[in-house]
Amino acid sequence: MRSAAAGERAGRFIATKEHRRFTEFADAVRRHRYIGLCYGPAGVGKTHSARRYARWDIAEPLLLTWGPRAPSDAQVYAALARSRSVFYTPAVSAPFQVLRDEIAQLMTRADICIDTHVHRDEIVRTGLTDPAELLILDEAERLSTVALEHVRDLFDRTGIGVILIGMPGLEKRLARYPQLYSRIGFAHHYRPLQGEELSFVLTRHWRQFGLSLDEADFTDAQAMASIARITGGNFRLLQRLFVQIERILTINGLRVITDDVVEAARSTLVIGAT
Repeated sequence: MRSAAAGERAGRFIATKEHRRFTEFADAVRRHRYIGLCYGPAGVGKTHSARRYARWDIAEPLLLTWGPRAPSDAQVYAALARSRSVFYTPAVSAPFQVLRDEIAQLMTRADICIDTHVHRDEIVRTGLTDPAELLILDEAERLSTVALEHVRDLFDRTGIGVILIGMPGLEKRLARYPQLYSRIGFAHHYRPLQGEELSFVLTRHWRQFGLSLDEADFTDAQAMASIARITGGNFRLLQRLFVQIERILTINGLRVITDDVVEAARSTLVIGAT
């Protein structure tokens, strides 16, 4: 079980249209107890949206370091009670027994937190009655045939909703497992930023530097066009590019993002297929 770099995600989340679409998709899977499939190119924001939906940046530290409870843990209980979700990323080539045990452990701990919050005013409890309702599995390409069968069995036995997140082509792989594939009720294609939404995100980045973005200004419009061309609307690549843009602005004492600044930032990045 691995802890993600939450610090990189914290404070940088932007609620894009694709994230809202993911939230609606996850709500539907959770409500109707289906298996859902979310796929899209690397870096478009699938994992960010899933962790945000599950409030995982809040819940993960407690669930991974399970121990004596503290008063502040009540915030984690409340967050999990709102999301009713568990987020899990399988390790590369993890043995099936490890994956099975880690998922079971996370779900048990999340169930305890949710039930504790829901029934916090009750003095006497006779067992867990409010379990998690959604299991989100990231990097689903890593799941072996046995692991996929376990997920199907877990879905059948517990009635929990399941979301499998992966790259384009995951849906074709799952089609080879008819018993699992027949249970997929929803699919969500997570797409890169484009058009007005890309302009909105770029405006947010400009503001983080204390700058204003004017699409009627040729310099700003040229810089925006370069960024759109370089990143293709890929959310992760946008973040990496703006880290370098900030560095170049600081080093050179600049207050304007120009096409030259963008190109200089691009030259420092390794940009592969996304």
